[in-house]
Amino acid sequence: QVQLVESGGGLVQAGGSLTLSCSGSGRTFGTGVMGWFRQAPGKEREFVGAVHWNGGGYWYADSVKGRFTISRDNAKNTMYLQMNSLKPEDTAVYFCAKGSTWYRYYDEKDYDYWGQGTQVTVSS
Repeated sequence: QVQLVESGGGLVQAGGSLTLSCSGSGRTFGTGVMGWFRQAPGKEREFVGAVHWNGGGYWYADSVKGRFTISRDNAKNTMYLQMNSLKPEDTAVYFCAKGSTWYRYYDEKDYDYWGQGTQVTVSS
């Protein structure tokens, strides 16, 4: 079993920055793929970015490429999402998730474990 807890959400003005954290525990935490997804009000959950925990590959949605960066601290079992140049359309609940394989890193159906989510609100 894997437990994931997100933190770091909040209210920020457009153009500002936030860093989200995803702390994990469990025997298989340090394997497979870790991803960030978000869900805005009235919209479906969408892929934001992911990292292949062992292979080191990083992937990002086009909408956040160049603005968001995923990093990790293996010793702390923690993944981060640094979000810069935030826009009002980035407002959403952000979730971290873990999957066993990286092949469909963009598909939420391939993730087995999810955190509870953290709210990010970007004001204009």
